[in-house]
Amino acid sequence: MTTTDAAGIAGDLESLPELYGRLSAELSKAVYGQPEVVRLLLIGTFARGHSLITGVPGLAKTLLVRSLADVLDLEFRRIQFTPDLMPADITGSEVLEEDRTSGRRVFKLVKGPIFTHLLLADEINRATPRTQSALLQAMQERSVTIAGVTHELQEPFLVFATQNPIEQEGTYALPEAQLDRFLFSVLIDYPEPDSELDVVRRYSAGFRPGLERLLARETLVRLQAAVDQVPVSDHVLRYALNLVRKTRPGEPGAPDIVRAYVAYGAGPRAGVFLVHAARVLAAFQGSASVGTEHVRELALPVLRHRVLLNYRGLSEGVAVQRILDEVLQLVGRD
Repeated sequence: MTTTDAAGIAGDLESLPELYGRLSAELSKAVYGQPEVVRLLLIGTFARGHSLITGVPGLAKTLLVRSLADVLDLEFRRIQFTPDLMPADITGSEVLEEDRTSGRRVFKLVKGPIFTHLLLADEINRATPRTQSALLQAMQERSVTIAGVTHELQEPFLVFATQNPIEQEGTYALPEAQLDRFLFSVLIDYPEPDSELDVVRRYSAGFRPGLERLLARETLVRLQAAVDQVPVSDHVLRYALNLVRKTRPGEPGAPDIVRAYVAYGAGPRAGVFLVHAARVLAAFQGSASVGTEHVRELALPVLRHRVLLNYRGLSEGVAVQRILDEVLQLVGRD
């Protein structure tokens, strides 16, 4: 890395706290009373991470994701997942067409909605596991294979998926392999009374937020790369790894509640994601390096969808939140 490159990265990192404040304020013009959800989606975006958003209907999940695409100047596509949705409806396919010049028939690639920057997979658990799996390669490798040919996706590529926690009829649980590809599990709840009053007052009067585009796509890609350079000490890496490993029932020193109720804990990808998300949080807060407090602050959204309960845990209705609270208490702050 040249001196010029280092100076550029340092300048980019210095700009992030102020930029984060502006982005949060702009998104709050459209979505009221959800500051934690906005914060996690912005961290996920700058960490190049996909997010699974869970909440009841009417909490502006779609509006939030669309607004994020607007302020970041990203191409946005939405897929409504249904039981009859097919993998090709997501990835695209090759169709046989006649070349008007030569008269010969040739295959032409018709790209699906996955060829975008920000993809909203709405009610993802309503599609069959076969269709859900069409996202796996794209989410991990940022590429799509159609008819044996691999096509690279443009950067940035982000998947924000939503699911409804109440209505379970006609839904399919997400495969563990797909859950593990989401950086965050974001829970969105009802807003506070004052915020909800604002929503009703403004939107019932026909309010339409005019959002300012604050960032060019190329700038976002550069800032995502700059975040990779935020220093992380071995002490912090070991702390993050300790948190992840203590969610596994076979791990020496795991809490009793993990041994009793957990079938499978978080895998190595969780540690990678946790550290990278902590880098973004540290940069947003203007910290020179990542501390254990940054890791601890993001442990719940990174780990809660990666801890799978055993039969006893499911039958007794044990909350994953309770399990992770005990893990965090055991590991402590340092």
